Amino acid sequence: MAGSTLLLASVGIAVSAEPAVAAPTLTQVSNFGSNPGGLNMYSYLPTNLAAKPAVVLALHGCTQSANDYYADSGWSKYADLYGFAVVYAEQPSGTGLTAKCFDWGDTSNDTRGNGQALSVYQMVQYAEAHYNADPARVFITGLSAGGGMTADLLADYPDVFAAGAIDSGPPAQCTTAGITDSNCTSNNSNTKTPQQWGDLVRASNPGYTGPWPRVQVWNGAADYLVKPVAMDESRDQWTNVWGISQTPSSTTTLTGSTAESIYNDSTGKPAVETFSIPNMGHGLAVHPGSAIDNCGTTGAYFLDYICSSYYSMKFFGLDSQSQTPLPAPTGLSVTGTTDNSASLSWNAVSGAASYNVYRGGTKVNTAAVTATSFTDTGLAAGTSYSYTVAAVDGSGNVGSQSGAVTATTSGTPSQLPAPTGLSVTGTTSSSVTLGWNAVSGAASYNVYRGGTKVNGAPVTSASYTDTGLTSGTSYSYTVAAVDSAGTVGAQSATVTGTPSAPLPNCFTTDNVSQNLAGRSYFFYGGDSYAIGSNQDMGKYSSTVISSLQQTSPGYWIVVPHC
Repeated sequence: MAGSTLLLASVGIAVSAEPAVAAPTLTQVSNFGSNPGGLNMYSYLPTNLAAKPAVVLALHGCTQSANDYYADSGWSKYADLYGFAVVYAEQPSGTGLTAKCFDWGDTSNDTRGNGQALSVYQMVQYAEAHYNADPARVFITGLSAGGGMTADLLADYPDVFAAGAIDSGPPAQCTTAGITDSNCTSNNSNTKTPQQWGDLVRASNPGYTGPWPRVQVWNGAADYLVKPVAMDESRDQWTNVWGISQTPSSTTTLTGSTAESIYNDSTGKPAVETFSIPNMGHGLAVHPGSAIDNCGTTGAYFLDYICSSYYSMKFFGLDSQSQTPLPAPTGLSVTGTTDNSASLSWNAVSGAASYNVYRGGTKVNTAAVTATSFTDTGLAAGTSYSYTVAAVDGSGNVGSQSGAVTATTSGTPSQLPAPTGLSVTGTTSSSVTLGWNAVSGAASYNVYRGGTKVNGAPVTSASYTDTGLTSGTSYSYTVAAVDSAGTVGAQSATVTGTPSAPLPNCFTTDNVSQNLAGRSYFFYGGDSYAIGSNQDMGKYSSTVISSLQQTSPGYWIVVPHC
């Protein structure tokens, strides 16, 4: 709901030292389960990923994407520091008020074993199977609609999630009338007792008698979309579930005058925490900077007050993984190649129990490498591969990666054919969407604009949207298939895409300015409405941005963008 409309020539060996290891990226994961909720799964795995890492599920708000949450929320910073995995779930569908919203108000999507809730659980199962994630350290956090789904999932799967953080979202199972039910958001008033709120959680998984998740709740005191009372409701709900008092065990004032209240369990450990942020509207609290408790990037619904992800990370206990890593192995070299293999060796690291070998940033050894040599097989002929090595201690903690070397296999490389059917399937004023026919044997695709690759992460589907373009300007595109070894095939024929011109008579600004310009009207303490069409633009506020287009004299409509 984050929106008011609302990844060696002569002997066949080529070796070259490279100064740095490629940074990890956000990577889309396909086929993670039956996925009844139609969600997308993206993973961020730091280079120092622990042998049995914790995993954090992160859910974005309405109108946002997994990449938005990855780029702005700050979670990747702490994954890099402490070696845990982050899985970003993405809800890609919907229009208007429900665009890209997790469906926290419909039993077909927000209950155990159903729809989107089951899709998120399948992401957890994938992480446990493929990243060796620790089942005892699975956590979840989300903003707005993602916060509402976080609350529901904590209730649905208390046996899966050890703790969660609800950011600017409604309490668990607040409604079955859909996410547009304003009684849980902008028109919310607390009409239930703590017992009644707690009963909604208990009813989500009848018969469950195990330990309950620990819960952290964040809300802006000036939130106009999910009223601050929602935080009180979540506090009442989870303290009741835990059987503890609604009176805090302690209170503290943090950065940005944030009021922290802690509710301890019977052992004196925090079970529920709330954070009220004065003057903050609707969004996720971030606080850019270089200090340990600074994080994130400011933007739409990422508001500069305090780094909430830092405090959630500590609440989850993820900083306890911190320790001095083993040093990077030295002397990494290529000792031989064939048409389909490359052999490596390096100097031993004191304290190492084993080693990990990485090809292009991805670990290739499936079993522990206890020697200081390794042969990578199943490679493509005549192809160059980049390798690094890291030491692993007896506890499974992965040390720093070595400098990289490049090995080129002997023989003549085979090449995937050029994709066919490349076409422009859609444009906006700042983007071009492409589609093409899948190539057999392709693991991913590269997209080129004017001869330069534009995709940062691998494109695993046969479509791509290029953004940040200039309207009315023509761009040429080609596509090439990439095999599982990273060999890039022939490029397709070229197509030209031209972003559409901006809408005429269209203005994007805040709702106060829209009113002053005579394009909208408002009710005091309420929302703004477009003159003529009477369409709701969201709260009358200088922090809420909208786009209005005049379609005839005196008649304005709400549009997604100009």
